[in-house]
Amino acid sequence: MNSDDETAEIAERIGRRALATGLRVAVAESLTSGAIASQLGAAPEASSWFTGGVVAYAADVKFKVLDVDPGPVVTARCAVQLARGAARLLGADIAVAVTGVGGPDPDEGHPAGTVYTAVCHLSEQHVSHNVFEGDPSQVVDQATFTALQMLLSAVEP
Repeated sequence: MNSDDETAEIAERIGRRALATGLRVAVAESLTSGAIASQLGAAPEASSWFTGGVVAYAADVKFKVLDVDPGPVVTARCAVQLARGAARLLGADIAVAVTGVGGPDPDEGHPAGTVYTAVCHLSEQHVSHNVFEGDPSQVVDQATFTALQMLLSAVEP
C-alpha cells in the first residue's frame, strides 16, 4: 500500500513540472470521488496550474457533462473520454481520469477493484487497466496513486 506521503510527493512533483512548463492540469473522477483532485489541490501553488476536477460518479453525469458516449462506463474508452471531456470543460492542457468498480460488489461484469485510468495531452493518450485488491477505500487509494503516477509520467521528460 502507498503512503499518504508518497502520494503527496507525487502531486508536488506534478505541480513543479506543470509550473515549469506552463501546463494546466484537470481531472475527471468516478470511483475515486475527488481523491485525485484533493491531492493535486493540496500541492504547492496549485492555483497556478490545477484548473479543477469533475466528480462524475453517476453514468448520466459522465454522458451529459463530459460527453462520454452512452454505454458501459467501466472501459478504457470511457476513461479516455472522461479525460478529454475534463480538459475541454476546464480549459486544461492535460487531464487524468479514473473509472471503475470500487466494490465491494462487481459491476458491468467486472470484479470489484477493476480500474481504468487515462491521461490525455494533446493527441496523446495513455490508458492503464488494473484490478486492485482490498476493500473499497483501499481500491480508491490505489487508483488515486496510480492516476497520479501516470500523470507524473506524462508531464516529466
